[in-house]
Amino acid sequence: MTITDDLQKLLDILPQDLQEILAQHSQLDSLVEVVLDLGRRPEARFPNGAEYLSEHPVTQAQIDICVSKVGIFGGDNRAGIEQTLHRISAIRNRTGKVIGLTCRVGRAVYGTIGMIRDLVETGKSILMLGRPGVGKTTALREIARVLADELQKRVVIIDTSNEIAGDGDVPHPAIGRARRMQVARPEQQHQVMIEAVENHMPEVIVIDEIGTELEALAARTIAERGVQLIGTAHGNQIENLIKNPTLSDLVGGIQAVTLGDDEARRRGSQKTVLERKALPTFDIAVEMHERRRWVVHESVADTVDTLLRGRQPTPQVRTVDESGKVNITRQLTAVNGNNGHVVNGEESLVPARQPSGWRASGKMLPLQAVPNNIPNNTSYSSAQSEFDRLLDQSWNNDNDFGFTESAKSGANGEDLPLHVYPYGVSRHQLEQVINVLNLPVVLTKDIDSADTILALRSHVKNHAKLRQLAKSRHLPLHMIKASTIPQITRGLRRMLNIDEPGITDERELQLLLHNGTEDEMDALEEARLAVEQIVIPKGQPVELLPRSASVRKMQHELVEHYRLKSDSFGEEPNRRLRIYPA
Repeated sequence: MTITDDLQKLLDILPQDLQEILAQHSQLDSLVEVVLDLGRRPEARFPNGAEYLSEHPVTQAQIDICVSKVGIFGGDNRAGIEQTLHRISAIRNRTGKVIGLTCRVGRAVYGTIGMIRDLVETGKSILMLGRPGVGKTTALREIARVLADELQKRVVIIDTSNEIAGDGDVPHPAIGRARRMQVARPEQQHQVMIEAVENHMPEVIVIDEIGTELEALAARTIAERGVQLIGTAHGNQIENLIKNPTLSDLVGGIQAVTLGDDEARRRGSQKTVLERKALPTFDIAVEMHERRRWVVHESVADTVDTLLRGRQPTPQVRTVDESGKVNITRQLTAVNGNNGHVVNGEESLVPARQPSGWRASGKMLPLQAVPNNIPNNTSYSSAQSEFDRLLDQSWNNDNDFGFTESAKSGANGEDLPLHVYPYGVSRHQLEQVINVLNLPVVLTKDIDSADTILALRSHVKNHAKLRQLAKSRHLPLHMIKASTIPQITRGLRRMLNIDEPGITDERELQLLLHNGTEDEMDALEEARLAVEQIVIPKGQPVELLPRSASVRKMQHELVEHYRLKSDSFGEEPNRRLRIYPA
C-alpha cells in the first residue's frame, strides 16, 4: 500500500510549540488526530492510545489562530485545508464561538480495496458499514479512483463535507479522474445526488455517510436508474440498518405481514411476521469490522430475508496479511441443539486437512491387481511377504470399538477415526454417545477437516449454503430428525456402517439415564421388557406404570430407539405411557 498524507500542512495550522513537539514525535507517521479544547491540555491521538502534548492548557487565542489558518466552517462545523484531505471539526459554545477543535489527519491510501476489488468490478451497488475511524472514507476514495482511472468509468463523487476529495475548488489527486460535486449545506445532499444523475450522466455515484431518510430515498432513485452506487453508512452490521427506521430502505425496508393459517403452519411461525418490503438499494454490503478484516454479504436481499426469519447468515470474511495476500473464509453460524445458543465460527475456503478415502481423488479407484506372470522369485516373495504382514496385522488387531471387523472405515470409505462436523446437534450429547459406546469418531469445528456432516434435518432444510458447501467439498451429509440420544446413536452408526443391534444393551440404557436413580433404572427396564417381550413379538400395545414427567421422557426416548410410537395419557399423578406396535 502507498500512503500520502501531506502531514506538514496540518501541523502548520497548530500553535508553534505544538508543531515542534509533534515534529520530533516517534509516532508522527501514525498520528490520527490532534484535539484542542479550551482550558484543557492539548492531546495527540494515535492508534494505540493518546498522550498530552503540553502541560499548559489551551487558550482562546491559540484556538482563534488555528481557526484563522483553515477554510470556512460549513453548516456541519467542518473545515479543511486546501489541496489536502485533513479535516478540522469545531466545537462551539451557545453563542457560536469556537471553543474546541478536532484536527483529524486525512490520508490517501492506495491499494486498500484489494480485498473487494472483484466486487467493485462487477458493477453492483456496494454499501460500506463500520464504526467511525475504521477507514470507510479512505476505502470510498480508493474505490472512486479505481473505477475512474483503471476501469474507465464516469464517476461523480457527492462530497458533502469535502472529506473525500479535500477542501478547495480543485479536488485532491487521490480521486484520480473522478469528478467531485460539493454540497453547500448538509441538508441539501439528497438534492445534489439527484442533480448529479440528471445533469452529468454518471455511471457511478459515490456518496459518503448516508444518514437521512431523504438521502436513502435519493439513493434508491439513483440505483433504480441503473447507476452503480457506492456509499457508506454508520452501523457495524446489517442488523443495525434493519432496526433503523430511517435507513432501513437501504436494505429493502421492513413491513409487517399477516399470513394465512396454512402458510403460518407451513413456516412454523406466528401469523404476523416481518418481511422485506422491496429489493434493497445496495446489492452487496461490506461490514468493516477492522482495517484488515471485512465481512462481505454477497446478496443483501438473501441476508435480510435470513435475518427476518430468525436465522443467521453465512457471509464471507475477508482478511489481508502483512504481505498483502487476501484470505477468504466463510462464517458459519450453528445453533447448539442443547441450549439454543448461537455459536459463530469461520470455515476456511482453503482445505486445512487433506481428505482421506475416496474424497482424496474425488472418485473410487479399483485396487491394483497383482500380475499373474511375476518375472522373478524376488518380486513374488516380496509380494507374498507383504500379504503375510497384512494378514498377521489383521489377526492381531483387536476390536476396541464394539463393531464388526468389516467396519474399518466409514460408509463412504473414510479412514477411522471419522471426523464429524456437527451442525445444530447438541455437542454434549454427541460426546456422551461417542464416549459411552466407544465409537471411533472425532468431533471437529473445522468443516475442511471433516469427513462428514451430521446435521438436524430442519436446519439443513433452511440452510442452502450448508448444502452447497457439502456438495462442493464432496462431504456426505447425514441428517437426523431431532437432537436426541436415539437419533444421534442411529446417525453415528449409519455413518460408521455399523449394523444396529437386535436388542438394547446396558450401555445404551446408560445413555438415556438422567440421574441414574433406581426409579429411572426400573422405568427403563420395564419399558425395555414390554417392547422386547410383548409389543414386538406379539404385536400388542402395552401400558406402563405411572411415572413422573422426566422419567416418561426417558421412556419415550427408549421406545423411539426401537422405532416404535408411544403416547402419554391420564392425569397426574397417574399419567403413564402407552406403547404401540409398528
